[in-house]
Amino acid sequence: MPDAPAAMFFVLFLVLAGEFVNGWNDAPNAIATVISTKVLAPVHALLMASVLNLLGVLLSGTAVAATIGQGIVRPEAVGLPVVAAGVLSIAVWGAIATIYGLPISISHGLVAGLAGAGVAAAGTKVLLWSGWQKIIIGLSFSTLLGFALALLAMAALYWTLRHARPAVVRGLFGRLQILSAAFMAFSHGGNDGQKFMGVFTLALVLGGALPRFEVPLWVIFLCGTVMATGTFLGGRRVIRTMGYSLTKLEPINGFAAETSAASAIQIASHMGVPLSTTHTINMAIMGVGATRRFSAVRWGVGRNIVTAWLLTFPICAALGAVFALLFRLIF
Repeated sequence: MPDAPAAMFFVLFLVLAGEFVNGWNDAPNAIATVISTKVLAPVHALLMASVLNLLGVLLSGTAVAATIGQGIVRPEAVGLPVVAAGVLSIAVWGAIATIYGLPISISHGLVAGLAGAGVAAAGTKVLLWSGWQKIIIGLSFSTLLGFALALLAMAALYWTLRHARPAVVRGLFGRLQILSAAFMAFSHGGNDGQKFMGVFTLALVLGGALPRFEVPLWVIFLCGTVMATGTFLGGRRVIRTMGYSLTKLEPINGFAAETSAASAIQIASHMGVPLSTTHTINMAIMGVGATRRFSAVRWGVGRNIVTAWLLTFPICAALGAVFALLFRLIF
């Protein structure tokens, strides 16, 4: 059985691995449209997303981190093995999904992994309804609000610019889309980056390194940097699925999708609601495509993405439970 400091450092390493996968799979969602519309080259878009993800983590507070770290499972009822199992489950599933180019919800995988591990270790009493209420709210934000805002924004832009020349529209929104992609990347960092900060801080509390749950500045910077590194080094397959496969995008479509999705994410972040940025931007892309015509969206691709979303909860919960039982023996 390893000593407490060694166990804590092992868990912290797993949390950072999960944060890296978050940047690898989830963060590319922010720039898929700006790459597919050829407004930015992939390397420039990845670099921009990496920097803006980090800034989003640093400047967006810790409300979401507190929800994840204190609101999903009772901190006093779980230990380091549960945290290790939860983050390892999403690291494994996230890596598999990324290899196959499937954008999944890292957020839902993380909470499902923690829940599965917690229930396996201490029963259903460890689950906190207050935090799960926010998860359910986040589902509505990411699906209904993401789709509706994009649909309305795209309809408004089409009506406003109905007499404008296509070349003028493309030139204008080619520039504006850089700003909307930056806004989306910043918003992703502000919501998704906080989730692993919360788990990292929880591990520090459980390991005795912190007296109470309060996210230190160095944790914010460390988790943000690891996520930004994951963004820069990976995610190209996910970008192809989202940016090219769902629907044909022009700069004006990309602008509407990114701005709508980022706005929904910002609202959720200020409410301390952890939501899936993957769901949000995907639904926004479907929303702008459906504005043109219903058949403009490749619903078969959308079905594959939704299937991956639905599988994330049970797979990560099951993996979390299995890993929790395994780590219980090790620790």
